[in-house]
Amino acid sequence: MRILHVSTECYPAAKAGGLGDVAGALPKALNQLGVDTSVIIPKHRTSWMRRQQFAELSRGFVRLHNGLVPYVIEEYRGPSLGFPLMVVSSRGLFDREGVYTGPDGIGYGDEVERNLVFQQAVLKWIQDLPNQPALLHCHDHHTGLIPFMIAHCPEYKDLAHIPTVFTVHNGQYTGSFSWEKLYLLPFFDSYARGLLDWEDRINPLATGIRCSWRLTTVSPGYLEELRHDSNGMEWLFGSEWAKSQGILNGIDTQIWDPATDPMIDTPLGSDIATFKAANKEALAHRFRLNSRLPLVAFIGRLVGEKGADLLPAAIPLFLREGGAAAFVILGTGNPWLEEEFRRMSHLYPGYVDASLEYNEALAHQLYAGADFLLMPSRVEPCGLNQMYAMRYGTVPVVRRVGGLKDTVPDVGDEDGRGLQFQQYSAHDIAVALMRATHLYKDAGSLAALRQRIMALDFSWSRSAARYLSLYRELTDL
Repeated sequence: MRILHVSTECYPAAKAGGLGDVAGALPKALNQLGVDTSVIIPKHRTSWMRRQQFAELSRGFVRLHNGLVPYVIEEYRGPSLGFPLMVVSSRGLFDREGVYTGPDGIGYGDEVERNLVFQQAVLKWIQDLPNQPALLHCHDHHTGLIPFMIAHCPEYKDLAHIPTVFTVHNGQYTGSFSWEKLYLLPFFDSYARGLLDWEDRINPLATGIRCSWRLTTVSPGYLEELRHDSNGMEWLFGSEWAKSQGILNGIDTQIWDPATDPMIDTPLGSDIATFKAANKEALAHRFRLNSRLPLVAFIGRLVGEKGADLLPAAIPLFLREGGAAAFVILGTGNPWLEEEFRRMSHLYPGYVDASLEYNEALAHQLYAGADFLLMPSRVEPCGLNQMYAMRYGTVPVVRRVGGLKDTVPDVGDEDGRGLQFQQYSAHDIAVALMRATHLYKDAGSLAALRQRIMALDFSWSRSAARYLSLYRELTDL
C-alpha cells in the first residue's frame, strides 16, 4: 500500500505549527509499521531547504486562468527522514522564507493562487506516475480542493478511484475566498458548484470535508467541539459525522527524548530531580530568574487562539494576589503582545522574561527546565506542547478544551496529569497558577507526578495503527 501525504508543512523542512510536526512524524510511524508512506509539500525557502540537495523527478505546467505556471517536482536526497520527501518548486510562488507570512508577520496575499498551483501540480505529477498512490491523505484547507478536483474536474477524473482522507488540524482557518476568483479554478462539473460554496464564498475546508472519503480531526475532543462550535460550520460537521473520526496526534519520541536530546543542557540520567534542577538552573542564568521559584513557561505563537492575549493581565493578577513564580515566554506573533512582554520584562525583573523568536532549541530547553507549561488556549485541536512537556517532566497547566481535555486530566481526577481550568479568563489562569505553586511546595506529590507523566506513551505507534486501519478500510488492502 502506497500512501501520499499532501501538506504545506512538514518538519524539519518547513514548520509553522503543529501541522508540520504531524506531517513529519505520522509518515515516519507508518513506515515503521511497514506502510510505504511519503510526503509532498511546497518548496519553501526555509533555512533547512536551502541546505539540502534535491533531485528533479518531473516538471510541467499548471493552468491558472489564461496563463501557465511552471513547476518542478523534486525529491529530497540526504540523510533519511524516515520517509521520502517530495517538494513542488515554482519560482516566485513558494520560494519565500515564511510558510504563510513574511518576516513582518503579514500574509503574502496570493494564498489562493499558491494553493491552487500546489494542489494541481501534485495531481499532475500523480497522473504521470507508473505506480500511483493507493490513497491520498490531505491536510487542512490548503489541500482541501484535491478531493473535489479528482471527483469533479475532467482534467483529473482519471484519479477519482483513489480514496482520500482529509484531516482538519485547525478549523479556524478555512482558506475561503470570493467567487470573483472562480476563474482561477480548473474546469469542473457545473452540477458540483454547490460543493465549493459555503456562505456565498468558495471554502476549501468545507469542500474537503464534503468531498473526502473519510474525515479525521486531531483529537476526539476536538471533533466533538466542532459539532457544537465551528464558526457556523456546525451543521456540516454534524452531517458528515458518519465518516468522521477523532484520532489523537502523537509525538516523535526519537526527537523528543530527554535522555538523548542534543538541544538541552543536561540529558536525563537516573534521577529526574537532578535532571530538572540542572536544566532549570541553565534557564535561570539565561533569563536572570530566581531558580528557587517555580518556573512557568509559555511556548507558542503570541495570538489570541493560544491565549497569549490573556497573559499580560493574568500574570500581574497572579503576582498581585501573592503568587510567587517566574515566567518565561517564548514565541512570536501579534506585535502589541510582543511589546507587552518586553514591557513586563522590565516591570517585573526576576519574575518575567521573554524571548520573542522562533527557537526550536530553546523550546527543548524550556521543556526540560521548566516546572510548569502554561497553555491557556482559546482553541486547541490537539496540542503537542503538553505532550512534549510531560515527556520532560514538566507539568501542564491547561484550559479544558479540545485535545488538552483529552490528554491532561486534572490531578484531582483519576490518572491526573496536570492542572485544568475551565473559563477563558485571566482570573481562571491566575487561580490555576496558584494551584501550581501549591503543588510545587509539595515536593513528594510533585516528584510522584513527574515520574508518572514521564512514563506515559505519547508515541505515534497507537495513532498510526488507527490510521492504518482506516487506510485498509478504504483500499481493501
